[in-house]
Amino acid sequence: MTQRERKQRSKEKILVAAMAEFGTKDFDAVTMDGICFAHGISKGMMYHYVSGKDELFLQCVGHTFRLLARHVAREAQVLAGKSDFEAVRQYFMGRERFFQLHAQEKNVFENALLRPPKHLKEQIARLHQPLSELNRRFLKQAVAHMPLRPGMDAERAMCYLEGVSDVLGPLLMRCRTGEDALPDVHAMLTATEELLETVLYGVVRQVGGHEE
Repeated sequence: MTQRERKQRSKEKILVAAMAEFGTKDFDAVTMDGICFAHGISKGMMYHYVSGKDELFLQCVGHTFRLLARHVAREAQVLAGKSDFEAVRQYFMGRERFFQLHAQEKNVFENALLRPPKHLKEQIARLHQPLSELNRRFLKQAVAHMPLRPGMDAERAMCYLEGVSDVLGPLLMRCRTGEDALPDVHAMLTATEELLETVLYGVVRQVGGHEE
């Protein structure tokens, strides 16, 4: 094995270990000592490649955003040409399916965007920019064909849908707790579809142009 290959393998081992920790815990609960101890990584090797916890977390965030961006790009290609609501519904459903298959990435994603360490917000925003641009391109195309309600313009609709895309999973789980908890992936996807329909069409009935 060449020195370059050993270096790459060491970096991959550190990332796998970091994802296992940041992918199952909140940021504050993870320590560098804990990662080293749990995954058999010497401190010498760890600090040879990363400066500390912040850099390691940002590596996990970057990995997660890149993986999701590749998935989103594939989804957008498949959905090109579909009707407005159908495209948005399947786009968001595809994101939730991705997170069901990538539990560690889901936790890192939520820690980065919903519970970000204050001192890392700017770095996280920069890492999130390529994914945000992919979302905006897709949603811009979809919103252009939507019959928007009076007073709602395309830019506001896009911003609203962008926000929904980042909080859909946590919002869903908040609505479904206790005895109403979701038992499996199929139930989760069904509930996601119901929530999306509510988001797009609202929760009140319109009568004579006024909400009841």
